[in-house]
Amino acid sequence: MKKLIILSLFVASMSGCTSFKDSNRAKHVTATGKIQKIGMTTYQYGTHLLKGDQKTYALKSGSINLDLYLDRTVTIKGTKVKGYPLAGGPEFVEVTLVKY
Repeated sequence: MKKLIILSLFVASMSGCTSFKDSNRAKHVTATGKIQKIGMTTYQYGTHLLKGDQKTYALKSGSINLDLYLDRTVTIKGTKVKGYPLAGGPEFVEVTLVKY
């Protein structure tokens, strides 16, 4: 009986770890498009936009000067900011890497 309980707890904890990894993966974003400065918007978050063929992202970065990539087609990597999008706006991404 003890072995069954221990085995059940082990399986339950491993299942939880797998779900956690999958939810973290969903928070990571890799996207390609042209970086633009944000003007007036209805959603008012982010400092820049990444406009791709299929999707637009609002961007911010505490470590990268996104102004250096204005009007360039780049690939960004980052994480989704929790609690966004708002008011029908785009997904909000904290950018950690820019490639061009």
